[in-house]
Amino acid sequence: MKLNRFFSPTSIAVIGGIEAERVIAQCDALGYAGEIWPVNPHRAIGGRPTVPDVESLPGPPDAAFVAVRRKDSIEVVRALARLGCGGAVAYASGFAEVGEVELQAELADAASGMPLLGPNCYGFINSASRVALWPDEHGLEPTDLGVAIVSQSGNMALNFTLQDRGVPISHVVTVGNQAVVGVEDCMLALLDDDRVEAIGIHVEGFRDVEMFARAAVRAREQGVPVVALKTGVSEQGAGIAVSHTASLAGDDAAVNALFERYGVYRVHTVPEFLEVLKLLAVTGPLDGNQFISLSCSGGEASLVADRASGYAIEFPDFDPDHARDISAHLDDLVNVSNPLDYHTFQWGDREALTGTFTTALSGAYDAAILVLDFPNRAHNDVATWWTTVDAMVAAARRTGTAAVITSTLPETMPAEVRAHLIERGLAPMTGIEETLVGLEAAAMFGRRFLGPSPSLHPVPPAGTAGAVLSEWDAKQFLTQAGVKVPSGAVTERPVEVAIELGFPVALKILETHHKSDVGGVVLNLFSAAEVATAMEALPPSDRYLVEQMIEDGVAELIVGVRQHRGIGWLLTVGAGGELTELTRDTANLLLPVSESEIRDAIGRLSIAPLLDGYRGRPSANLDLVCEAIARISWAALDHPELHAIEVNPLIVTPEQVVAVDALIEQGDADG
Repeated sequence: MKLNRFFSPTSIAVIGGIEAERVIAQCDALGYAGEIWPVNPHRAIGGRPTVPDVESLPGPPDAAFVAVRRKDSIEVVRALARLGCGGAVAYASGFAEVGEVELQAELADAASGMPLLGPNCYGFINSASRVALWPDEHGLEPTDLGVAIVSQSGNMALNFTLQDRGVPISHVVTVGNQAVVGVEDCMLALLDDDRVEAIGIHVEGFRDVEMFARAAVRAREQGVPVVALKTGVSEQGAGIAVSHTASLAGDDAAVNALFERYGVYRVHTVPEFLEVLKLLAVTGPLDGNQFISLSCSGGEASLVADRASGYAIEFPDFDPDHARDISAHLDDLVNVSNPLDYHTFQWGDREALTGTFTTALSGAYDAAILVLDFPNRAHNDVATWWTTVDAMVAAARRTGTAAVITSTLPETMPAEVRAHLIERGLAPMTGIEETLVGLEAAAMFGRRFLGPSPSLHPVPPAGTAGAVLSEWDAKQFLTQAGVKVPSGAVTERPVEVAIELGFPVALKILETHHKSDVGGVVLNLFSAAEVATAMEALPPSDRYLVEQMIEDGVAELIVGVRQHRGIGWLLTVGAGGELTELTRDTANLLLPVSESEIRDAIGRLSIAPLLDGYRGRPSANLDLVCEAIARISWAALDHPELHAIEVNPLIVTPEQVVAVDALIEQGDADG
């Protein structure tokens, strides 16, 4: 869907009363130079003459803002579409977000292919084109470059515009209920605009995951970072998302896997969202994750070091020669380490500070941080703080090192300092935690942009679980897929079968899928007598599953593949058996995946050392482990009629990998 004409209009129609008048005022304030055509049958709007209806407009507008009652919106949108309008904002609420799904479908049908933002939507601001189809206050100023933000929430978008952090914002687009135009359409349109340096998305749910994937791949190919703030994570939050914009929030693990697959960086707070976008706009993606931190306080240096441990970034030690060179600039009392507390011996001495910073930044670092909080009261003398800023700017230029200056508090990074730094290419960050998040994101994008684009994943129709296969039937299915299962049989005479199989064996009932919870399984039976005794202890059953025990296990894994709410097939690998609930040690990937990606996921587990021969114990054959997991994944993709496959435990021995217990849920595509 083409949105370029809509987002950069040369003519605008505003239909309605007070909200339409506000749109005119916001366009005038931003310096919009195109034509504005008010539509109101009763009065003049914004000091401009009006026409009584859409049919009386002088021509098809490039964009329209529709602020009339919800049912009247449908006919206005229909008239705009017939006229050939480039796109419209449906401001009215009272559609799918309150259960009026059919009314929203009628609105979408009225658009008849015309781009439509909303309903239940604030509209958009394009400060690069000086246009604001926006019925409220906002904080944007005209700009030629910046980050674009797409939000499902109009008020959240308004809040983003009111930030006072120095984030250069070129576009803000709200999509509301996404009846026609979704977040994904907006991403694709914004990627056509070379004034957009990064894209931030605030999403409650996805309209079209396949289109989102295509947009993310294209952003990656164009080198445009995408940062996501996803809400609706908790059960309560998901319920609010549904009632707010009629969005399907989606399982959080599946959403994380979606973002991971396509190189979208996820943040969890509004400050992180804005600060990461700012760093990406000013500094851009980085070549790696090796950083140096400078501050005149040991407390700040310790804080940086402590908080960095939670992120995929490193502050490597100085090599001896580099440490010696830095020491030559400092007092003997300074302990030279990274993060570096350079003390205040040179405070206010521009030449000395520049020498120290330049020498420090001369190492092989991907970026440098200077922690600096400005006084912010009228009576404060800030001259020496500016000296420190100038020294850092000079050091960054001399060494060619990307640099950011961060305050520990938002209020101690004044507006004039932010503007000064942005003009010189240094990101003015506010908050150590947010700075570390931003550096991690910048390093991730730098790495991802150099690699190949991911393949698009299949998105099966959203459904629910249906019938559950018996453990025996599930294992026959896995056997056909090439996954090894224990030797065994379903029988009415478990003692005889146990003797034929050889001891030790496991004895299970078949009538329930959570056997351990009801005492339906007995393990490690070493004789016929023990099998007979176990039969008496089990719940009454007509049939039993007898299987050989798998001994000499190195580790137990859980492997699950499940369809997730229209997002895709999610592969979960983690600690299995008794550790499943205790540790919740898992990694998630969207299918399809390669065996090398499976190996990487296993390596992220805390139990990974067990597979490598922990403390002299036997090691596993990781090739066999990855192959078994891959075969389970392939089986799911080859059978879209299924809803889920779970193997727990998948026992790994030095010689083999065996699915000891399995559960398969058939799908119910009708939901």
